[in-house]
Amino acid sequence: MIISPQIRVRLMKAANIIRIIVFVFLIAGIATAVTYRKQFDVAVLENWLAGAGIVAPLLFIGIYAISTVLLMPGSVLTIAGGVLFGPIWGTFYNLTGATIGATVAFLIARYLASDLVLRKMGGRLKQLVEGVEAEGWRFVAFVRLVPLFPFNLLNYALGLTRIRLFHCVVTSFVCMLPGAIAYTYLGYAGRNAVAGGEGMIQKALLGLGLLAFVAFLPRLIKRLRKKPVRMLSVAELKQRLDKREDILVIDVRSAEEYVGDLGHIGDSRNIAIEDLPRRLDELNAYQQRSIVIVCRTDQRSLKAAQMLTKAGFSRVTVLQGGMVQWNRIGLPVDR
Repeated sequence: MIISPQIRVRLMKAANIIRIIVFVFLIAGIATAVTYRKQFDVAVLENWLAGAGIVAPLLFIGIYAISTVLLMPGSVLTIAGGVLFGPIWGTFYNLTGATIGATVAFLIARYLASDLVLRKMGGRLKQLVEGVEAEGWRFVAFVRLVPLFPFNLLNYALGLTRIRLFHCVVTSFVCMLPGAIAYTYLGYAGRNAVAGGEGMIQKALLGLGLLAFVAFLPRLIKRLRKKPVRMLSVAELKQRLDKREDILVIDVRSAEEYVGDLGHIGDSRNIAIEDLPRRLDELNAYQQRSIVIVCRTDQRSLKAAQMLTKAGFSRVTVLQGGMVQWNRIGLPVDR
């Protein structure tokens, strides 16, 4: 369906208004939480939840999630979960609340600012972020296991990258488990009875994190040493195509996606990413000529571009935002 320019402008204005409202409420919530942080009384919370009956776990998970979004310290709540629900269910409720809160913060950051940050980003920072994005779930596992990275701020930072939501959620849930078990058990055993236990837990988690650091760092350094793939904006590609420049546009989606709801760019060639390695001979004429890789967004495109670069193709670029962005601004497609 083709959307008229007037409707598109209205939709963009409405989206911007919603972003502003969400941002204002988020800042107000964080400011309120910071102001009253010292008055946060775990004992009152425990008494209140103790009288909530069967809905107490749901209330606790909700409070934990909201606290995470508003940058409240999670270790206190995690200990309270152990006191209220014991080591097993307490760990599950703590982990669920933390994961839900982390997911909400991730989505808020992605909705509010990820496009702006990616457009403004450049140089070494861009290369670093692209290296992080290429690692995907491995990077999420690394930062979740290393307690040096602030959990609440990290949730928002991950949302500014193009790491997949599913990878972030599942990996976070799994890799936060050691810390959740430790702090929950600390609460279950009794805070007063294990004085200094929190410091011991932090040291143990730091040791675990250092192991993750040693395993992960060489991979990230290897990524950073690679020549970064150049991203091409939709507007720039459209301009170059209109000028009839000698460009080969390769769409690496499946054949079904190629003719699906998003359509495809006219005169593009469809080579699914799974078939690309065995069809490189078809592209020999473009070893030193311009190739633009396209997919639904640009995740598969980056992988395809790396394949072509490794095979000796020297002028490979990736369409930033892929066909989703192409359709978003209403450019023509074939089906």
